[in-house]
Amino acid sequence: MKPSHSQFHTIRNLRYHVRCWGEAGAPQLFLLHGWMDVSASFQFLVDSFARDWQVIAPDWRGFGLSEWARDGYWFPDYYADLDALLEIYQPDTAVNLLGHSMGGNVACTYAGIRPQRVAKLVSLEGFGASRMQAGEAPQRYARWLEQLAAPPAFRPYASFDAVAARLQKSNPRLGPERAQFLARHWGRETADGAIELRSDPKHKVVNPVLSRIDELLACWHRVTAPVLWLRGDASSAPGWRNDDAAQFAQRKAAFADFREATIADCGHMLHHDQPARVAALVEEFFAREKNSPSH
Repeated sequence: MKPSHSQFHTIRNLRYHVRCWGEAGAPQLFLLHGWMDVSASFQFLVDSFARDWQVIAPDWRGFGLSEWARDGYWFPDYYADLDALLEIYQPDTAVNLLGHSMGGNVACTYAGIRPQRVAKLVSLEGFGASRMQAGEAPQRYARWLEQLAAPPAFRPYASFDAVAARLQKSNPRLGPERAQFLARHWGRETADGAIELRSDPKHKVVNPVLSRIDELLACWHRVTAPVLWLRGDASSAPGWRNDDAAQFAQRKAAFADFREATIADCGHMLHHDQPARVAALVEEFFAREKNSPSH
């Protein structure tokens, strides 16, 4: 495995962990993990890159080795955290961004909020949340209040082997060696010998603010960077998959310079299932000159 090292920064009053691979001076590539994941999850993808990159991958607030937020989590905080992170590592030039799932959603929208800050963008399965209707708001707020009164929790595991087994149950394509590696980054041992997840359970509290597709589309229309969207052929993750054909086409058309690819024998966790194939497509995309759109 390619070695990584950890850096810590204070970002918006939280202690943030950033995992880095590669040498200073190499082209920088920022990797943004998904919900309930950690930066180390990109290890297999980084190992598959053919060229030298300086890879910079944060643990989002409340995940991995980053500090937990006392009052919970709001999606716009990820945009602000990313903005601050880029100011630390690459303040003067546009960046190459790659995000998985939630990280891909953050990257796509941030690229419309700050179009001058993003040179090229890859999203792995992140293509916006499911469309929601205003009529869902009352029950959504009620559920949020209920969860605030009775906060969710994660059950402990007996061992790292048990965590690895759970990961393999969720993703049958994940081999035992990779599952063991991930288990030791997803979990930590407590004083009584149990294994608890490093993620803050408050991430399970429902967001009372409905996902508004019109706001996402407005941001995406402002993206000037070329965009590559990758999806797994066997993935069943929600979000855009609930769209009809016209709605799905609307998402794609929001980006001025858009191309896509589907990866065979691959679920939602593309960077775990087919890291070599993902790496090849990503590096081919970043090597291209900006050209005509490919919808």
